[in-house]
Amino acid sequence: MKTSYLLFLIFVLFLSLPVTGQKAPKKITLSGIVTDSNQKPVSGALILIDNKKTNTITDEKGAYKIRVSAKAMFLSVFSVNSGAKETPIDGRTEINFTLNSSQSASGTALNDPSDNETLDVGYGTMKKKDISTSVAKIDGTNIKYSSYQNIYDLIRGEIPGVQVSGNRIIIQGISSFNLTSDPLLVVDGSVVNSIDDISPRIVKSVGVLKGPAASIYGSRGSNGVILIYLLGAPEKQN
Repeated sequence: MKTSYLLFLIFVLFLSLPVTGQKAPKKITLSGIVTDSNQKPVSGALILIDNKKTNTITDEKGAYKIRVSAKAMFLSVFSVNSGAKETPIDGRTEINFTLNSSQSASGTALNDPSDNETLDVGYGTMKKKDISTSVAKIDGTNIKYSSYQNIYDLIRGEIPGVQVSGNRIIIQGISSFNLTSDPLLVVDGSVVNSIDDISPRIVKSVGVLKGPAASIYGSRGSNGVILIYLLGAPEKQN
C-alpha cells in the first residue's frame, strides 16, 4: 500500500514539473524580389511584418528572405526612393513586389501638383508622390497659415486625415493597441515630446505618415507620425 502511495506521489510530482523541450511556435520562410516600375531591382528596401520593422533589407538584386511566425498576416516593403507597398501573406511563401511611386499601397494614384516636393522621413527624404500614405504639405510662406492661433488649429484646419482635440492628435485609419493613441512627433528630423510652443508663423511644412512609411520608426510610429519642418531649417536633399 505504501509503495503504491509513493508511486502515486511521484507520478503527481512528475506531472507538476514544467515541460521542457516544447517546440517553438512554427515559423515560415518568406522570400521574393522587389522591383521598381521599370522592373529594376530595388536594393536596400526595408521589409516589415504586420507593420513592424525587421532587420531584413533587400540585397543588390532586390531579393529578400525572412523567417516569420506562421501567424503573421501582412508583408510590407518600404524604400525611400521607390515608395512602399503592403500585401496579405495568405499562406504564400514567395511574394514579389513592384513598387510604383505614382500609386499608393492600395493602388490609388496621388494626383497632387506638389508631388515632387520632398518630406524628411527621418531616414532621408522622399518625394511626396513616393509615400504610400496620407500626406499633406503646407507652404509656410502663405499668409493664410499665420492666421491660425496655434499649431493644433493649423493641423486641424489644413491637414486631412487627422483628428485634433485641444493638443491631442489622432491620425485616422489607425487602430492602436498601445496605451496611447498619440502619434510620433518629428520636428526638423528630430523626435520631440511636444509641439505646443511652435507658432504657425514659423511652420514650413507638415506631413502625415502611417502604415509602412511610419513603420520605419519602429514601434514608435505605430500610431502614425506627424512631420513638421520649420522655416529657416536646412532641408536634406535626395
